[in-house]
Amino acid sequence: MQANANSRLEAFCDGVFAIALTLLIIDIKPPETAGIHSTADLWRALGHLTPSILAFLMSFGVVLITWVNHHNALKAVIASSPSFIYANGLLLLTVVFIPFPTALLGAYLWTDHAAPAVVLYDAVLALQALAWLFVCGAALNNRLVDERAIASMRERRRSGIAACVLYGLFALFAFWIPIVVAVLTMATWIFWLAFGFRQHAETA
Repeated sequence: MQANANSRLEAFCDGVFAIALTLLIIDIKPPETAGIHSTADLWRALGHLTPSILAFLMSFGVVLITWVNHHNALKAVIASSPSFIYANGLLLLTVVFIPFPTALLGAYLWTDHAAPAVVLYDAVLALQALAWLFVCGAALNNRLVDERAIASMRERRRSGIAACVLYGLFALFAFWIPIVVAVLTMATWIFWLAFGFRQHAETA
């Protein structure tokens, strides 16, 4: 274990999070001018972008909350180990992959073919929760956590278990009710965003 490893790890992770956030907006493009002949045409074309904008906002919230949680988790970790680094790698994999299912949601959410997009999106969220279990488990099992933060790391692991089950079930139900699952998925992340703001306000 190396006590000085976490600063480089956090810097690398922050760069990956920043790239993922940037990639989310790439698929939202202005309407083609060739099909716009009036102001009403432009409003209608912008309306067609609504699913893409909603998917972008949800994924931005997902990545933002993940980054905040990751930042707080690393503050509690005082050393590193190979298993902890690779667990972080799996977490980053789910982060950089999010732009792809986000683009699928934007393209197919209001169509009859929404199920694969919603299934994949929630499956990625379930995998991300599983990655959190590995991160927390590696930190606890290798005794990388400051003693004062062990309880909070265990709480993160319990939250990861709940999230893995929740989004796994969402991915399953999305085969039959994709629109309902998409709405519920967005609602959970709005809740976590509001909960995070409240926690920070109380501890400030």
